[in-house]
Amino acid sequence: MSHTKRLRELLAGPDTVVAPGMYDGLTGLMVEQAGFDCAYVGGASIAYSRLGRSDIGLTTCTEVADTISKIRDRIEIPFVVDADTGFGNALNTQRTMRMFERAGASGIQLEDQTMPKRCGHLDGKTLISTGEMTGKIKAALDARLDENTVIVGRTDAIAVEGFECALERAEAYVEAGADMLFIEAPRSLEQMKTIGEQFAGRVPLLANMVEGGKTPVSSANDLGDLGFKFVIFPGAMVRIIAKAGQDYLKALKEDGSTAQVRDRMFDFDGLNNLLGTSELLESGKSYDLGVKKAAK
Repeated sequence: MSHTKRLRELLAGPDTVVAPGMYDGLTGLMVEQAGFDCAYVGGASIAYSRLGRSDIGLTTCTEVADTISKIRDRIEIPFVVDADTGFGNALNTQRTMRMFERAGASGIQLEDQTMPKRCGHLDGKTLISTGEMTGKIKAALDARLDENTVIVGRTDAIAVEGFECALERAEAYVEAGADMLFIEAPRSLEQMKTIGEQFAGRVPLLANMVEGGKTPVSSANDLGDLGFKFVIFPGAMVRIIAKAGQDYLKALKEDGSTAQVRDRMFDFDGLNNLLGTSELLESGKSYDLGVKKAAK
């Protein structure tokens, strides 16, 4: 089964889908090895890890596509990719769709912010019109190479126009053909309950769990009870790795040694076991026969 069909199957199934965030081949491998059926590539995590910068629209379409291709080369599970605003107008959005699909995305998320966008949990966002956004969704549908690729329509309107306007925009995006709906940064469980009551059963709903963000962080089970089908934890991986990295560097600066943190890291063999180094080397040996014959 293709990864796009597998994502469709998960969204049609009975369970709430939990999609941890990842941002490169290593973090993708860890998500897959942990037994998750799906993952999420967030634009913020790419900005944090590749640029060392905040999520304020500095990453480019080609940088994200390159990240997708490296992850897809390493793992098989489906994953949804944050395509921000489509990196431009409707025509840019079509190019983004084709690039990201070819790179290996199973689902592509588009939002209604202006360019440059910023993290959905930062203040100061601005929006394009509802009509322009529905045009982008329709353009993405027309450009889609695989009919099973999921198009996620996201609105950031709660912070800009208010909750009721966000619901109105969401209705328009569903009508335009979005396969999954993402209403960013609801402020309370009551708002999340209202979203579930209005849309659950009509279209899969995405919930974004950001530690320290504007939305109450809840468990996947509780969110499933509210009607949400797809739950992402987009930045938790990079946040936990960044904190562990700071702890390591602090210890090394103090002691000139990793002794304080050695029990919290893989040793050489441990990391190679995670990566599958021995299997990779054995695979390489299977192609050495011609080289050995030539040497004789």
